[in-house]
Amino acid sequence: MEEIMKDKIQKLREQFQDELGTVNASSSLEELRRNFLSKKGYVSGLMKELGKVPPEQKKTTGQLINTFKQEVIAKFEEKEKELIRLEEERAINQAESYDESLPTENPCGSYHPITLIQRELEDIFESMGFNVEDYSEIVDDYHCFEALNIPKYHPARDMQDTYYLSTPNQLLKSHTSAAQNAIMKKYAKALKEEGRPIRAVFPGRCFRNEAIDACHENTFFQMEGIMIDKDISISNLIYFMKTMLSEIFERDVKVRLRPGFFPFVEPGFELDIQCLICGGDGCPSCKNSGWLELCPCGMIHPNVLKYAGINTEEEPDKYTGFAFGLGLTRLAMMKYGVKDIRVFNEGDLNALSQFVSK
Repeated sequence: MEEIMKDKIQKLREQFQDELGTVNASSSLEELRRNFLSKKGYVSGLMKELGKVPPEQKKTTGQLINTFKQEVIAKFEEKEKELIRLEEERAINQAESYDESLPTENPCGSYHPITLIQRELEDIFESMGFNVEDYSEIVDDYHCFEALNIPKYHPARDMQDTYYLSTPNQLLKSHTSAAQNAIMKKYAKALKEEGRPIRAVFPGRCFRNEAIDACHENTFFQMEGIMIDKDISISNLIYFMKTMLSEIFERDVKVRLRPGFFPFVEPGFELDIQCLICGGDGCPSCKNSGWLELCPCGMIHPNVLKYAGINTEEEPDKYTGFAFGLGLTRLAMMKYGVKDIRVFNEGDLNALSQFVSK
């Protein structure tokens, strides 16, 4: 019986070699695989016949069948790699030839419009003597609130729908004002000992739990600015704001200053810009008011200066300063005529590809 099985295995081996040699496509290889290795294939048939072999010959015969099966599997893998290589070569040979020296017409990438407006503003403020600073998006409760004259349980905190993190006392920055205390402390020594005014802007991404609509997003960009020295007044604030707006829009822009309450400035103002999308007639971007809130600003509160070590109890009014918070996202809407703030975060290439670097 063992010799009979050996003859069957040898004949199947020769049959397999002959049929494998004629295979020239993956589909043919798969058909051959089914013929030999499927449940109804030749190898399975040999395993069924193993039951008819005398017990003393089963081990040797089983080893012969298994060796044959492993040979078949190895040959299949080898042939499969060969077919893949041949198909790749055919694809290369059939590919359309081209001249590598010809110029391409690949579309250029582009900066995000908010990146463009931020860099333009940085250049403007640097030309006016401001330093550009960076600050973390994750801040602690002290710098985001208490250092800005917003103590615990102060009702002004209701204005901020803040994203608190699972780490105690950590939160996502809800406004760029969270960097004020650290920036003031960084330059306080130069101000006091060398008489150099503190002039700094610090752009960044902010997060609030806002209801999303055409003019509100829960992720947006701001640019905070501060200037501190002796005898700084509201007139200095107005001058720098007018200069910045005329530079960024390259034309006259109508603005209005309204009283506003912010715990870290006193007095505080809202700087509004006439909507450049509708020209003041009213549209969804400005909530049909004709004006768009652009820049909360004001004179830095004495407590904020004291917490940063700028002024002391003995000289509480030695230094004064102004602060402003530009909404970069809304400024980009006005400059580029974007009617819906959600466009900036949607990743729509049809919209963003308009801003191609030249």
